[in-house]
Amino acid sequence: MPVKALYPGTFDPPTNGHVDLIQRGSRIFDQLTVAILINPVKNPLFTVEERAEMIKEVTSSLGNVSVATFNGLMVDFAREQGATAVLRGIRAISDYEYEFQMALMNRRLAPEIETVFLQPAGRYSFVSSRMVKEVFSLHGDVSGLVPPNVLKRLRGRMNQRG
Repeated sequence: MPVKALYPGTFDPPTNGHVDLIQRGSRIFDQLTVAILINPVKNPLFTVEERAEMIKEVTSSLGNVSVATFNGLMVDFAREQGATAVLRGIRAISDYEYEFQMALMNRRLAPEIETVFLQPAGRYSFVSSRMVKEVFSLHGDVSGLVPPNVLKRLRGRMNQRG
């Protein structure tokens, strides 16, 4: 039976750490859906549609990866999609504590869905979307931390804002 997994997150913006996990997840699971959370409370830099486009661009060569958006409970969306696994990245112990609590709650809500944790490649273990946005807004160099298409959009967005 094919295993379908979700990789949920806000991906604002997608980083090379995200891409690393997507590529590796695509080798582990038969199908992987990158599930972008619609969460306006986080005050996103990019629209959900822009984030979906960026991820589609960087995953176009991966035939078993798709991109979708959702709001509400991730486990409800996972069930709708027929997913039996959730991929989550862990960069540090602080991530683990939060992710562990979330995984236990998800298990309570949907015991049929397993959570699989992966560490990003070491060179991306410190990279977060929040940090990329902060460094970039202060005119720091984030090349190598985000895919080229994302860097181009970051530059365009910052030019719009002045």
